Amino acid sequence: MHARVILGKVKLHKQDEAINIYKENVAPVAEKQKGFKGMNLLTDPDTNKFISITYWETENDMVAGESSGYLQEQLNKIAVLFVGPPTIQHYTVSL
Repeated sequence: MHARVILGKVKLHKQDEAINIYKENVAPVAEKQKGFKGMNLLTDPDTNKFISITYWETENDMVAGESSGYLQEQLNKIAVLFVGPPTIQHYTVSL
């Protein structure tokens, strides 16, 4: 299994709005993607930082969403609330 980790920060007083967009608009689309296995959204209300983790059956499934434009489309739904561009990292789920 593979994981895409997105690290970022939202504007002051915008974390609840970002969480709602993630839950209502991003998550339902993610669930329909080939190879999607699950997701977590971690937030820190004191710093407005977030960590989004999505899990994928294969590396190809994970990367396909980036080359198809899917990932950018999802980021664009929340981008107006970001302080700056998020960092995107790939991992192998080892345990």
